[in-house]
Amino acid sequence: MNDGSYPASPSLTRALLRLLERPITPADRARAALHLLDWLGCAFVGRSAPAAQALARWAQPGAAGPCSTWGVGRREASVAALVNGGLGNLLELDDLHRRSIVHPGDTVVPAALALAEREGASGQALLDALLRGYEVAIRIGMAAGPSHYRYFYSTATCGVFGAAAACSHLLGLDTEQSLDALGQAGMMAAGLWQCRQEPTFSKQLASGRAAQSGLLAADLAATGFAGARQILEGSHGFFAATCPQPDVAAILAGAEGPWKIHEVSFKPWSACRHVHPAIEAALALRADGLDLQQLQSLSLHTYADALAFADCPVPQSAHQARFSLQHAVAVASLRGDMTLQDSEPEALSDLALAQLRQKVQVLEDPACTRAYPERYSARLVARMHSGAERVIEVQTAKGDPENPMSQTELEAKALSLMQAAGVSAQAGDRLVHSTLALARGGRLQDFSEALTQALLVVT
Repeated sequence: MNDGSYPASPSLTRALLRLLERPITPADRARAALHLLDWLGCAFVGRSAPAAQALARWAQPGAAGPCSTWGVGRREASVAALVNGGLGNLLELDDLHRRSIVHPGDTVVPAALALAEREGASGQALLDALLRGYEVAIRIGMAAGPSHYRYFYSTATCGVFGAAAACSHLLGLDTEQSLDALGQAGMMAAGLWQCRQEPTFSKQLASGRAAQSGLLAADLAATGFAGARQILEGSHGFFAATCPQPDVAAILAGAEGPWKIHEVSFKPWSACRHVHPAIEAALALRADGLDLQQLQSLSLHTYADALAFADCPVPQSAHQARFSLQHAVAVASLRGDMTLQDSEPEALSDLALAQLRQKVQVLEDPACTRAYPERYSARLVARMHSGAERVIEVQTAKGDPENPMSQTELEAKALSLMQAAGVSAQAGDRLVHSTLALARGGRLQDFSEALTQALLVVT
């Protein structure tokens, strides 16, 4: 029975909060602004998806509020966090931290953005909140690891802690209040992978709900709503309940190192991140002069989770195409890129692509599986009718920190996604400029006004 006192031993959440006190540099804030920009592009282009439209219908009857909300104008913060939190992952263009297997932007950004607008926070406060939120989501995800990811959608289950940490910063909560917030976040950590076994919108609910729950956890903590201090490591806590093989030491590893946001990968292609090494390998083969007329077969050797999530030889929908190793290899080999249009029905019915997909087989490579999740790797073998073989190995796909996208490329990505959503070039340029300006002391009000202008066309 709870006697009203907390355990005497120190908690992991308290130690984790201490890590958030280390210095933040201008370069850290500039990186956070790039992740905010990347999420914005993903949210804009995802707005037309059926799941996004359903979320907007849910929010439509609500009262007006101070927070930008895709599809319905402005709503109160809790509604904005849920609706916007369902948008970032819709077209599989969202950022990813490899080792934690968490897409931190999907939950942390919409929660922090909603609360920052509600509270009238500064631009710097928003970016600092993102840094802290990413840190918490990633470190808990690293500890939870692949054994948790087997059944749980780590972006939601670990992301809710990050959303709570970001919102705690924006509310100016002290350590004890922030501990309460993380404790309540753990009570609401949810998201099962059954959602990918059936044609559901539940993945969007999981990320949106995590953003909303993180905000709620911080709001409750501000009122003195007490939460469990040992929510992570307790005998009935998060790790005991959901992680058969947790790496608890990862929570505090590298405590003096750079902020974890610098380890996060950006996505250049609209596809599951497990597919990106295959795209990179196929593009490298094409650049090396692969003659598809002389091609007999393509064998893709990669890690087990890539097969579990993306072994789809005959995709029947755009969603399945974004989770198809076979389709991605065929598209990259034939067309030299993987754009939004390459997952649409016209691409799926393209005879040349269909024939090339049939030549692609996918296999587990034990070495790739052992390297995962630190590395998402693949080996692509092209066998020619002549008997010759050509092999490409990919250890780091484009967008990984070791193979980064430049700021120019990230700006171009965001602009292209906004324009695909119908945002004018002028409004897109203004939003890009005001987003990146936050790292240089720009005002959140200027950013919000630019966002409102851009949203007019999609609201």
